[in-house]
Amino acid sequence: MYVQALLGTWWMSLVSFAFAMLLALVITVFRVSPIKPLRVVGDLYVQIFRNIPGVSLLIILVYALPYLKIVMDYRLCVIVTVTLVASAFGSENFMSGINTIGVGQIEAARSLGMGFGKMLRLVVIPQALRSAVLPMTNLAVAVLLTTALGSQVPLSPPELTGLVSYINTRTVGGILPFVISALMYAGTAFVIGVIGNAIDKKVRIVR
Repeated sequence: MYVQALLGTWWMSLVSFAFAMLLALVITVFRVSPIKPLRVVGDLYVQIFRNIPGVSLLIILVYALPYLKIVMDYRLCVIVTVTLVASAFGSENFMSGINTIGVGQIEAARSLGMGFGKMLRLVVIPQALRSAVLPMTNLAVAVLLTTALGSQVPLSPPELTGLVSYINTRTVGGILPFVISALMYAGTAFVIGVIGNAIDKKVRIVR
């Protein structure tokens, strides 16, 4: 059951992080767009989902949306919740990466006749991605831990934290289930950190 819960946690973390990265990139493009309505939408998105507790958002998705005839699977609700919250923080990480790009590079791109889209694709986004590797590594760990929100809904099979709750509501599991799940979380986070550091060393921009 622990192995099954760990695999489920990994799967939710991977899917959530992948969608969060894509959504964060789109939101960041909105935020730096020369079109003001898009900038407003991007900034508003970040302000909303960065400041809503994950558990509150999960409750809205699970219990409020059905009143609007929108019903999602519990696991999908957890993934959507984690994705929305993580993408807001991911956009901030991308913005930090963009802020490391020198003004001279932007001016040089414009002087070469590059439009906004081409400049983003060839100059801004590649450098922002390389500068944001370590912050995104931290975000990946945060996504892993945030999937513990799955313990608040009846997932089958449960993720790690949900499994601990399952064990302790049916038997006297004591502290051992918490220790085992904590070690699994910590081990996974350690591997994520090692991979993130290796990628950062490979793509880091030397200034």
